[in-house]
Amino acid sequence: MSTTLLLNDQAHTPHPGESILQMAQRVGVSIPHLCAKEGLRPDGNCRACVVEIDGERTLAASCCRAAEPGLVVRSASPRALASQRMVLELLLADRPAQGHAWVAGQAEQPHGELSQWSDALGVRVRPALASLVHAGPAADLSHPAMAVNLDACIQCTRCVRACREEQVNDVIAVTGRGAHTRISFDLGVDMGESTCVACGECVQACPTGALSLKSLSGDLRVDREVHSVCPYCGVGCQMTYQIKDERIVAVQGRDGPANQSRLCVKGRFGFDYVHHAGRLTTPLVRKTGVPKQASDAQRQGDWREVFREATWEEALDLAAGGLKRLRDQHGLKALAGFGSAKGSNEEAYLFQKLVRTGFGSNNVDHCTRLCHASSVAALLEGVGSGAVSNPALDVTQAELILVIGSNPTSNHPVAATWMKNAAQRGAKIVLADPRRTDIARHAWRTLQFRPDTDVAMVNALLHTIIEEGLVDQAFVRERTTHFEELKATVAAYSPERMAPICGIPAETLREVARAFATAKSAMVLWGMGVSQHVHGTDNARCLIALVAITGQIGKPGSGLHPLRGQNNVQGASDAGLIPMMFPNYQRVSTPEAHAWFEQFWGQPLDATPGYTVTEILKKALAPASDPHKVWGMYVEGENPAMSDPDLNHARAALAALEHLVVQDIFMTETAWLADVILPASAWPEKTGTVTNTDRTVQMGRRALSAPGQARQDLWIIQQIAQRMGLNWHYPGPESGVAAVYEEMRQAMHGVIAGVSWQRLERDSAVTYPCLSEDDPGHPIVFIDHFPTPDGKLRLVPADIIPAAEKPDDEYPFVLITGRQLEHWHTGSMSRRTEVLDAIEPQPTASLNGADLQRLGVQPGQALTVASRRGQITLTARRDDGTPPGAVFIPFAYTEAAANLLTHAALDPFGKIPEFKYCAVKVLAAQAAPVPASWAGRAQAV
Repeated sequence: MSTTLLLNDQAHTPHPGESILQMAQRVGVSIPHLCAKEGLRPDGNCRACVVEIDGERTLAASCCRAAEPGLVVRSASPRALASQRMVLELLLADRPAQGHAWVAGQAEQPHGELSQWSDALGVRVRPALASLVHAGPAADLSHPAMAVNLDACIQCTRCVRACREEQVNDVIAVTGRGAHTRISFDLGVDMGESTCVACGECVQACPTGALSLKSLSGDLRVDREVHSVCPYCGVGCQMTYQIKDERIVAVQGRDGPANQSRLCVKGRFGFDYVHHAGRLTTPLVRKTGVPKQASDAQRQGDWREVFREATWEEALDLAAGGLKRLRDQHGLKALAGFGSAKGSNEEAYLFQKLVRTGFGSNNVDHCTRLCHASSVAALLEGVGSGAVSNPALDVTQAELILVIGSNPTSNHPVAATWMKNAAQRGAKIVLADPRRTDIARHAWRTLQFRPDTDVAMVNALLHTIIEEGLVDQAFVRERTTHFEELKATVAAYSPERMAPICGIPAETLREVARAFATAKSAMVLWGMGVSQHVHGTDNARCLIALVAITGQIGKPGSGLHPLRGQNNVQGASDAGLIPMMFPNYQRVSTPEAHAWFEQFWGQPLDATPGYTVTEILKKALAPASDPHKVWGMYVEGENPAMSDPDLNHARAALAALEHLVVQDIFMTETAWLADVILPASAWPEKTGTVTNTDRTVQMGRRALSAPGQARQDLWIIQQIAQRMGLNWHYPGPESGVAAVYEEMRQAMHGVIAGVSWQRLERDSAVTYPCLSEDDPGHPIVFIDHFPTPDGKLRLVPADIIPAAEKPDDEYPFVLITGRQLEHWHTGSMSRRTEVLDAIEPQPTASLNGADLQRLGVQPGQALTVASRRGQITLTARRDDGTPPGAVFIPFAYTEAAANLLTHAALDPFGKIPEFKYCAVKVLAAQAAPVPASWAGRAQAV
């Protein structure tokens, strides 16, 4: 029996599951196609891809027909070509003469791929058919980012499949019958009024420009394209910047390991912040006699009232000179540095090296302290590694997916698409969260537990698994320790006893526990709803125990995955941007690690852990007599005046510093409190690597030059170091980024030894651990051992620890803070992006409808939320997924900063603040705040 297929008289061996069209594309045979697109389910409705198969009466759609051995296929026979040309001509005849938004290379194609294929086959519309063209529906320009021109639509349904089957947003559908059939949004409303989440997948899929980007209207030609990585969340989507006249005008998804060409609204439309008129373009120095006050963090307007322009030489001398003077005057603990998870690995590595070798202490930290420090503490303690066990895409191989303390459709939207795809294929999603979020639509079970009862709920699952004999005894015996201690602790946590505490029926808890334990593969993904509590480390310990006693780790579709919030949280932590760890999580207090780095860097190093983010700010307010008082700080790309808890305290601490150096791209709330401001480079303006939540090291490439006198962050860090007395000289372009990377690779030799700079330039992405050049990398780890001293996972039991502040009669509501889909972190980037700010322009507080009714507040009206630390006024939003007695507030809005309310109580292990729980009161207000004056003022792209 033949194992080959004859295509145009050439023999080829089909791959399993391959269509004739896919095989033809693989071997370089061109077949026209319009409804088919890589990544989408084949539909076969356009009939442009028909081929002739020997022995068959009718032509076959090559996108749907399997490439079976023994077939004799002709894609360019007279009969096939005649049919292909007829389809293309009929489609062209029903289109208006002028197209909308598509360019093939540098040659404009009026109707995109339809025009491209017509040109390739020499198709022209005959006059008799041209007369049949009729006026189509009017353009729909209601969306801030996308235009709808259905007169160019050929009803290929690519957009429907992209929306409903790929992104699973269920917004676009085909409505009507016969000649009235059309593409619709939410059964007939304008796109801007629909539930569209602006992922742009439909635009990327459209072959004719019926759906198009507004930023590419008019002259469609672009000058060049640059491959990079998304600068927002930790998913690490690969993307391509499209550049015209030295401006980014569009972004396309690229086939990267985490996204496979998918993007979300931030990745696709959150790019024009780099062109914002408010970019810092020259060094600034605080004017003599202008004092610093905590209230300055809320300033807006002209910085010239507070700062003056300076040359780079003067600014660097003042910045480094002030830091050096305080170090020499007050000792090695007098200085601290906040690095950034929004920059590159190389910047993070060099920044922590500067603090350790130049400042003389380990007082260096970054936003991981505010995100996943408790998760990392539990993971290091339990499994010996702070990284994920499996990539997020592994949910597609899971039978059960537990999502806890995370709102992935808002915070990690592309990762959420893989979860929704898994549910479509039959996987069971269990959503465990105090809020019923969008992923609940796809969930098998939703555990809407009471805030602050995470340990009670997960311990009830552990109790059930042990009591009902569902433990993987072989795994526990061979690969874990301290099981008996865990068993003794959870014995008191029966579902029946925990149900009144966590608010989940006992039988539901038992049902979920059984399903998790008996699934062939089960995966746990969590977010900051788990970690940002005083019991965050305990929450993570319980989740580690859950996968361990069921053997759900070390295999495909199973394991532990804390979803990282910013684009380089994983990489910044790996590179040592934390106070108790050198690069690769080697403790500063371990003699062997300490001695190795002293020799490697050629400098004496402090052997005691440094202060964390919150401890540094506390020490900034210490009296002058305190020998460990922090007198000066260097903040690179962080915004603690918005991101830290109890902002009044944090801002007072920043204002109290004798010398504050801020390196950033905008006048952030923190920059207003600085003594020296150094204008830095945005992500599209630099070359470097980042490491996503999957442990994948990826290459970002410079697409633009920084504006004005702004400089590369790596260059600025090196200039400060040299003025602090360090003899640093990293040769090469981009401020020696490749040389810095190679030094970092030596410091992390046990993890990325096989990931050379040249390999990243070639491959763009490599997943660690990767120990040699021919090592492909290991997306799944802990397959046969854990990186602990004995190779086993340590089970650590946890008991209930209550929140630091409980609701009472005066403050009866629980405040939950977080992110929303359109905005990110403190808003310094996303709120300076036109599309994102147009979709979500003002701060909102989400409450259950019953609570709003009880307060006498209608959605859209103003309300005030107050805690014992501060108060803010926002616009009310009804969200019945928020439980009664709770209020959810995004923390991206400077005019209503949620962290003015939050509590600074810390997890004792991870030293992470309790952002997800504090007591507040909610009152009707007269008027909502005016949006920040710089929001929505990006220059037109």
